[in-house]
Amino acid sequence: MRIISGKYKGHPLKFPNSKLVRPTTDRNKEAMFSFLNNYVDYNDAIVCDIYAGSGSLGLEALSRGASEVHFVEKNFKVSKVLKDNIAKLNANGYCSVILNSALKFSASIIEKRYKLILADPPFFKDDIHHVVKNILDNNFLEEEGLMLVERSIQTKEKDIKKFNKEPIKRLGDSLIYIF
Repeated sequence: MRIISGKYKGHPLKFPNSKLVRPTTDRNKEAMFSFLNNYVDYNDAIVCDIYAGSGSLGLEALSRGASEVHFVEKNFKVSKVLKDNIAKLNANGYCSVILNSALKFSASIIEKRYKLILADPPFFKDDIHHVVKNILDNNFLEEEGLMLVERSIQTKEKDIKKFNKEPIKRLGDSLIYIF
């Protein structure tokens, strides 16, 4: 796993040795960010990477010009790997790691709004439906901001019903939803 583009292009990322974390493949990450490039100006963007794991998605946004990235990860051991990845890029000044569940974080009150929220939950973890609702209800996004959620093709029917929208793209076994 590596950073695909931008100032950290080619830097390898450590991946936690945990069954709780499933990495977004480089191929899927490249397709997701190619899509996002049409809608997001990363310059001075504040980005949130929910269910952060190794931080691959948020660090990709940082590499492409985001000014600040907030990572939400509830597992302490996984967050240590994430912090190591941030430190190896000398990006501590641009990143903060929030040790909390996505559900609790999304129910909180925040000071800053996000231009981009990236959510890549474990494929069969259904709290994402409540997390998306909380984020939209609590105005976590800037007026022109967007949220990208990656889900499994196997949860498509349930996700369409709960999100009340169709996925915009299929990438292998993954489906991409935009809010």
